[in-house]
Amino acid sequence: MQPVQETSETASSPVAAPRRLAVLGATGSIGTQTLDIVRLFPDRLSVQVLTARRNAARLLQQALEFRPACVVIDDPEGYRQLREALAGTGIEVLQGEEGRCACVQRPDVDVVVAALVGFAGLRPVLAALEAGKQVALANKETLVAGGALVREALRRHGGTLIPVDSEHSAIFQCLVGEEPASVETLILTASGGPFRTRPLETFDHITPDEALCHPNWSMGAKVTVDSATMMNKGLEVIEAHWLFELPAERIQVLVHPQSIIHSMVTFVDGSTKAQLGVPDMRLPIQYALSYPERWEAPHERIDWVQLGRLDFEAPDPERFPCLSLAYEALRRGGTAPAVLNAANEQAVQLFLQEQIRFTDIARLVEAALEHLSEPEPVPSYEHLQEADRRARHYVQELAGVAAH
Repeated sequence: MQPVQETSETASSPVAAPRRLAVLGATGSIGTQTLDIVRLFPDRLSVQVLTARRNAARLLQQALEFRPACVVIDDPEGYRQLREALAGTGIEVLQGEEGRCACVQRPDVDVVVAALVGFAGLRPVLAALEAGKQVALANKETLVAGGALVREALRRHGGTLIPVDSEHSAIFQCLVGEEPASVETLILTASGGPFRTRPLETFDHITPDEALCHPNWSMGAKVTVDSATMMNKGLEVIEAHWLFELPAERIQVLVHPQSIIHSMVTFVDGSTKAQLGVPDMRLPIQYALSYPERWEAPHERIDWVQLGRLDFEAPDPERFPCLSLAYEALRRGGTAPAVLNAANEQAVQLFLQEQIRFTDIARLVEAALEHLSEPEPVPSYEHLQEADRRARHYVQELAGVAAH
């Protein structure tokens, strides 16, 4: 049940040397909050690798502050700028996916924080696990698309995996000290996003700006839209399946608008454990970096008197069809979750570019899932990559947008 496969090193008591980090997606929301935790614990954490897709200016600022051994960027012009700006500093500058995969396997990296967005996160996570690293996973899509491959890498190479998503971190914390056989049901909580009470007949007119106004959490654009469609919760159901090795029928979703209970576990004796905290991603990030310890920190505490109440409701399948699509993809298996993920990524991008309507996201994902899923039990990375490519192309074609 526990996603962490402890080696003698990860199970030992605290070591004197700082834990050395590779932060993938360092300029994004999770990456920047990870660096906030490093600033809180400079004697316990150090940064060896920082990576970004395009934001060379922010990556340069981070590199000059944290002085990693290596930085990686995808953008060719950003690569040129970083090479010039970091010349003489001793910081190595690499480019692209090959650079990321090389850096996560460095012997001076202990923990890889996987905070890339989308399918792009899968290959470096596999590379890190193949090198026996501890991975703090903040990338849902890695397990959604390639859960079987990740599990196989864990089995063969002895790496470790600790979830960073607030929901899966909550479940992980609830399971500490529990026997796998004692677990009955996992309950993932969802805020319901910005449109939980909006009239359904107005959904065709939802704008990107409205979808990006989450009531509780500060996140990147893609995951914020996923929260508005509740696809994020569907992806988390698939992720929970691979992390905790439970079937879909034992993983439930419950709408909890306050986002104080981050998830729950019900046990076979009828008792339920819940992990609670203010909506702040720095809490699960810190836990993933400190586990099995808890480090004292000045994060905000819950004011129970001011909070007053906690509300719950079942998710509305008519309002949130993406959640049902995710359960269907998990039921189908094979390449279906990869198709679901890629089609959703492409559809969200088109919505943010105002090329499709909000309600088209679920329609396009459903069409891709129906026409492109293949039942292969354990697809190879190359097969998943091809399924990803085909799903994106299919969504672009259906949306009437020329494929790139």
